[in-house]
Parts: sequence; structure tokens; C-alpha cells
Amino acid sequence: MSISVRIPTPLRKLTHELDTVKADGANIEQLIENLEKTYPGLKDRLCDENGNVRRFVNIFVNDEDIRFMDDKATSVKEGDEVSIVPAIAGG
Repeated sequence: MSISVRIPTPLRKLTHELDTVKADGANIEQLIENLEKTYPGLKDRLCDENGNVRRFVNIFVNDEDIRFMDDKATSVKEGDEVSIVPAIAGG
């Protein structure tokens, strides 16, 4: 199984400048763990010390925010598109 993960520009230095990578996992938590194995340092940017998705990082599965689903337990399947979107602060 392979899921497309869209990587935002600030994190592309960790993915060798790739804007989309493939990863496996039954849910977002497993997907992040597998991304970390291939692209070390990515999990630290996405998750806090407790393993929860950081407040300023939004993750979408097929355009649905995981915060309104099952958060990091949100299931993913072959053909899904996961987007990692850093929150933009304005003022």
C-alpha cells in the first residue's frame, strides 16, 4: 500500500526537495512513523514531544482536516492523498 503525501516547501529539505512522497500506514500516526524512517527529522517537525500533531501543523486526508476526524488515528488507504500544511500566522 502506498499513500501520496504532499510536503510543504519549508519541510522539503528533509525530503530531498520532493514535493510529494509515498508512504505506508493504516492511519496518520503510522504514516508519520514510516515517513520518519525514510526522512529523518520529519516527525519532530510534525509532532510534539508527546507524539501529537503540533498545533501549527494541519494535516488533511483528501481535503478533510484530521482534527475533525480521528486526529492521528484517522485511517488512510491506498489512493488517499495526505497534505501537510503549516498554519500561516497573520496580523
